[in-house]
Amino acid sequence: MAEDTKHICISDYSYPLPDSRIAKFPLAERDHSKLLLYRHGEVSEDTFYRLPEYLPEGALMVFNNTKVIQARMHFRKETGALIEVFLMEPARPTDYELMFQTNHACAWLCMVGNLKKWKEGSLKRVFEIKGHRLTLTAAMDRSREQELAGGTHHWISFEWDNTNVSFAEILEAVGELPIPPYLNRATEESDKETYQTVYSKVKGSVAAPTAGLHFTDKVLKALDGHGIDREELTLHVGAGTFKPVKSREIEGHSMHTEFVVVRRQTLEKLLKHGCRAIAVGTTSVRTLESLYYMGVKLVSDPDAAEKDLHVDQWEPYDLPHNAEGLVEVDGRAVTVEDAVRQLLAYLDRDGLDVLHSSTQIIIAPGYDYKIVKILVTNFHQPQSTLLLLVSAFVKGDWRKIYDYALSHEFRFLSYGDSSLLIP
Repeated sequence: MAEDTKHICISDYSYPLPDSRIAKFPLAERDHSKLLLYRHGEVSEDTFYRLPEYLPEGALMVFNNTKVIQARMHFRKETGALIEVFLMEPARPTDYELMFQTNHACAWLCMVGNLKKWKEGSLKRVFEIKGHRLTLTAAMDRSREQELAGGTHHWISFEWDNTNVSFAEILEAVGELPIPPYLNRATEESDKETYQTVYSKVKGSVAAPTAGLHFTDKVLKALDGHGIDREELTLHVGAGTFKPVKSREIEGHSMHTEFVVVRRQTLEKLLKHGCRAIAVGTTSVRTLESLYYMGVKLVSDPDAAEKDLHVDQWEPYDLPHNAEGLVEVDGRAVTVEDAVRQLLAYLDRDGLDVLHSSTQIIIAPGYDYKIVKILVTNFHQPQSTLLLLVSAFVKGDWRKIYDYALSHEFRFLSYGDSSLLIP
């Protein structure tokens, strides 16, 4: 299975997407977007606010509650050159919550725009915050460059001269919300609201989990009225979500690491629902499906530490599976329930209420879904890993879905319309 998946040609996952079909702005009312319905091979459509009517009563629905940070920062050199520093991942401290509380200095792994103009020295930016003047300094540690994401990320240390101001407040004051590059426009003030889900809570993403953008408080209440059990987890979305597959076969594509946080309550709810869930968005999918492989690691090594639970890109394909798609450890199949119970035992062992881990999982045709049974998702770019994930979910039937969307005036990508996929 692994070799077949690794040799998938990304050109087989292409379709014509005119720029006119890419939604540059959201609709005035989030929940009035179109909803494509794919149910057991049949395609139809409705409006998003009617989504609850199509879901099984009493099911578990999982949302990603990450919040997009204002991750773009601009510095003007004395020469006049404009340098953009794009925060990607916290480096010192590495914990997101601690990072945003820092009040003097911190470091991030960043992408740098106009890098050729920043050959030496530090960057400075002076601005007012809370009625006081503040100087923010950015310095690049060039000795680390080659070890960071193949040289594309840079270790940037920030310092500022007011200990009454947190890094979170600095980003609020001078950071810019990073909207997707394919929108081909500048960020507008309205994006600060429309490019966040109504249930976003935990700061850390540099891109929105866009399947959630259609939900309103009214739709969430309708879900509750339908008996849907709502749970939240956190996966901080990195800019790697927009990284195109440039290799001919997907084996040559490196998935970015994403950090996940799952509460004990969510794991307990999964067990209560037979480890079956409706996922809102591909980020929720990657988190939920990674949980199985984290649990498998604990079956193999009950004393595994947090860093050992990281799910590598090809791990789900390289491990020995039985005919039902379950991993076998010492000749015994690990059920999804076994895996989730192992994660709860791990939390008990270390006296934790929250699971912190990371994943690089790639979900592509050949992958057997373990937990996600229904998916709510937007329409994704041609030749993207997200389209591979959808294809794996609908057993290769993605063209029927996308042909319908293209011929029925659906809007595409982050601010576009939605789909409900029930294989």
